[in-house]
Parts: sequence; structure tokens; C-alpha cells
Amino acid sequence: MEFRYLGNSGLQISEITYGNWLTHGSQVENDVATACVHAALDAGITSFDTADVYANGKAETVLGEALKGQRRESLEIFTKVYWPTGPDPKGKNDTGLSRKHILESIDGSLRRLQTDYVDLYQAHRYDLFTPLEETMQAFADVVRAGKAHYIGVSEWTADQIRAAHGLAQDLGISLVSSQPQYSMLWRVIEEEVVPTSEELGLGQIVWSPMAQGVLSGKYLPGAELPAGSRATDQAGGANTIKRFLGDDVLAAVQDLKPIASDLGLSMPALAIAWVLQNKNVSAALVGASRPEQVGENVKAAGVVIPEDALAAIEKALAGVATTDPALVAESTPKQRVV
Repeated sequence: MEFRYLGNSGLQISEITYGNWLTHGSQVENDVATACVHAALDAGITSFDTADVYANGKAETVLGEALKGQRRESLEIFTKVYWPTGPDPKGKNDTGLSRKHILESIDGSLRRLQTDYVDLYQAHRYDLFTPLEETMQAFADVVRAGKAHYIGVSEWTADQIRAAHGLAQDLGISLVSSQPQYSMLWRVIEEEVVPTSEELGLGQIVWSPMAQGVLSGKYLPGAELPAGSRATDQAGGANTIKRFLGDDVLAAVQDLKPIASDLGLSMPALAIAWVLQNKNVSAALVGASRPEQVGENVKAAGVVIPEDALAAIEKALAGVATTDPALVAESTPKQRVV
């Protein structure tokens, strides 16, 4: 395993970071989830990302159980706050980045994760309805209480990141990371978010480096969707993956197979290695529904893709990759969730 500093901070994280969205507490049984976490540990992964909303808190619970007995100082645990959690959240303050929601949510996350602190506490989305000053003050209080070491954001625009960074500096806390979607097929952060983050000292912890599995090559143009795949799971990732299922995109992805083969990589490993070529990327988030998937994914660690292969990838995907920076904010809730 290779390690990178998270932005300009002194925190080192494994460049392959284990994430448990869509799996733990929902798609796979707890014993399988635990086996996947242990496989990640065996592969040298020390960084683990989750969120309070994943499976309504169950994902944090499963991760906490799976990491029980490990030396806490040797792990980096990340979680997030924004969305409502629980089986039937009804409170008007059960969402967003208000002081009330942040301070209550961190305590719930720590309880489920069975730890006294998280290494990174992230705003899962931007809150259009709470003053940013209130949000950052609450995060500062979380840090000063020893409940989080660093602060990060997820799916924030460049302007939002810049404003939050300025407030964080004034408050004396470290805003060190951005967690956006990023892959060969979804490059919307490259024009604005990455340059701003480089300037301010934030690193990217990118999710969906395999474009929801499309870059594995298993989805074929003109063919039926594979049974049991994410694309057929209406309760899971079907809505997120559908943007990548056009026949033009799927045909272009098939052209990546000889490139991966020439490099001695699987298609998933090629996709993960590609995002890690971006120097502003501190880690790629990968999940697993089977322990053996972890071993395949970590083969991307430390890989340097030659320039001719990078050019071949650009040629194969010309015209099908999404690059519009305006789409960074497309998942920001425009109205209150509750």
C-alpha cells in the first residue's frame, strides 16, 4: 500500500481508502462486510470512510464492529454529516449543517463507530439554508472538543470551498479535504475544484472512481443489464449509474480493455490508478461486496500509468466524459429535506 498526505495537512492516509456506501448494513450481510474490512486491513488499507446516513446509521455500526480490537492510532476513520438518519426521522432539525444537527450527529456517529474521535469529519453536502459561519463554528467546536481532528467537505463547489477555507483559517481549524465524484467518465472537478483545492491546500478523496462499476467493463452496449448488478438495484445505485449507461459510453469503455491488458491491470484497477495520477487526489474510495474484490482493487496502489497509455485512454473516451464544472453542485439540496 502507498500513502499520501491529505492535502497540505500532516495526516497520511492510504491512497486506496475503503468506503462502505451501498454495502454495509444493506446490500451484504454483516459477516461478509466484516470480512471485507479485514481483507482491507490485510491489504494494508488503514483509512476507512463512511457516513451517518449510509443504511440509516447501520454502515457506521458495522464498520465500528469490524474495526473493534484494532489499534485506533493506526487507523484513519472518516465520516460525514448532513442528511437525516434513523428509521423515521421527523425532527425539523434532523438535516443540514446547523449547529444543532452537527453537534448531535457527531455524538451519534462516535457511538455507532465505537470510537472517541474521527480523524476526518465531513460536510456531506453544502447547506444553502444555514449561514456558513454557523456551520464552520460548529465544526470548530467539534474539533476543539477532541471529537474530530480535521474537517472536510463533499461535493462543494470551488467558491463554497474557498469561503469555508477562509472561515476555517479565522477559527484556527484545518479544512483539509474535498470528497467529490471523480472518474475517467466524470471529470467535473478538474476545471475549478482541483485548482482551487491545490491553491488552498485541500486534497481530494474521490468516490466512484469506477463510475459506479461501468469502468469495470461488465456493462455491454446493446445488451441486457447484468442481473443483480448496481444498475438493476432500484434501492441502491441505479439512479446514480444511469448517466453512464448510454451505448456510446459503454462502447468507449470497451476500448479501454486492451489498454488495461497491456499494463497488466484489470479494468477496475486501471480506473482506480487513473484517478490517482491526479496529484491533487489523496485517495480513491473503493468498496467491496466480497473480500476478494479488495485484493484486486489494491493492485492500483503505486501504479504509474505511462504517458502513451494516458493518451490512449483520452482518445478512447473522447466525447463521452462529462466535464461541465456547473455539475459539481447538481446534488446540492435546493430545499429542506424535512
